[in-house]
Amino acid sequence: MITASVVTYRTDSAELERCLGALQRSSVATVYVIDNASEQRVKDIAAGFSKAEYTANINSGYGAAHNIALRKAIGTGALYHLVLNTDVDFEPDAVELTAAYLERNADTGMVQPRIVGADGALLHSCRLLPTPFDLIIRRFLPDRLFVSRRKEYLLEHLDYSAEHNIPYHQGSFMMLRLKAVEQCGGFDERFFMYPEDIDLTRRIHRNWRTMYMPDASVTHFHRAGSYHSFRLLAVHVVNICRYFNKWGWWSDKERTRFNAPLRAKKNGAR
Repeated sequence: MITASVVTYRTDSAELERCLGALQRSSVATVYVIDNASEQRVKDIAAGFSKAEYTANINSGYGAAHNIALRKAIGTGALYHLVLNTDVDFEPDAVELTAAYLERNADTGMVQPRIVGADGALLHSCRLLPTPFDLIIRRFLPDRLFVSRRKEYLLEHLDYSAEHNIPYHQGSFMMLRLKAVEQCGGFDERFFMYPEDIDLTRRIHRNWRTMYMPDASVTHFHRAGSYHSFRLLAVHVVNICRYFNKWGWWSDKERTRFNAPLRAKKNGAR
């Protein structure tokens, strides 16, 4: 059985309806709608979809809200669970193909499909585990600076027509094996939002493959809220600092070890 969850916080109605419609048409059995703003409007929208199960929640953060859904999914005996952003659109086969990949590959704990933007262009959703410098470059410096370093972090050298085992998947569409989630403990609720996908992927990556597969494709209408809101930027910075406090700022041996095979691909090693 496959379940899914979306977390809302004053989410646009049309966006939520589109997302729930895509899930309704898929093989997902139950969609957990965790509403961090506890809005009647969102409850009413969810009521229009037979697969949706609505939960009003305090604004406990993105990962903490998904943990509510993950606990529910584990309780039902589901095998696989899709963590999804509401600004992602997809055809039903994206769910079937990613879940089937987990079914075929017992050593894989997470799989992510090819992700494209609204214009159809590839988004580089596979990334190295970041250093503080990588995130400073990406968030605060002009694109013309440190171009090679930026491209390396975003793994632009990868062949996106092939499968890859990646330690950090951007978290807009993450198909998870619930056994792997149970093993690692789910999202770390110390992170209110933003680095929770980095943290979860690397913890699953310790014991499982965390795979990119190109056979399925989804569209991400990326909002990048922290680029437009000082408040969200502050939240982003605080939580990134918490991430590096947990894993290490400049010294992180696991980061070095997990990133090494992907750096080797850039250098032509096999």
